[in-house]
Amino acid sequence: MRLVKEVLTAAAMVSFSAPLAFGQARDPGPSAMGRPGDYSFQGGTAVYSHVCQDCHMADAKGAVGAGSYPALARDPKLEEAGYPVAVILHGQKAMLPLGGLLSDQQIADVVNYIRSHFGNNYRDTITAAEVKAQR
Repeated sequence: MRLVKEVLTAAAMVSFSAPLAFGQARDPGPSAMGRPGDYSFQGGTAVYSHVCQDCHMADAKGAVGAGSYPALARDPKLEEAGYPVAVILHGQKAMLPLGGLLSDQQIADVVNYIRSHFGNNYRDTITAAEVKAQR
């Protein structure tokens, strides 16, 4: 019972300390995910393994538990390359926007990576310039 009270108290503190409009997310910036340090890793594989796989899993099949993390494997929503760019930049539902954490090149790299791996076979690619245009 004590744990439930602590969790409810923490949830209340978060909801009162972040007065955002419903559905509006805040870009966490460079200290996102409680990981201080260097985010200079390059390449889609590195970005996925350092930023994405903790929630979407190493096999990109997603997870359900403390939250619901959608699968990226065999995902028809990835057909349009601009969709995952927008989600990464601006967030969606429970996913925080990561535009302040990742460079345009890193976002292009990870989008191209997830669109060509995990059973996804989308061969067109997106460039850092196209990511920049969506910011």
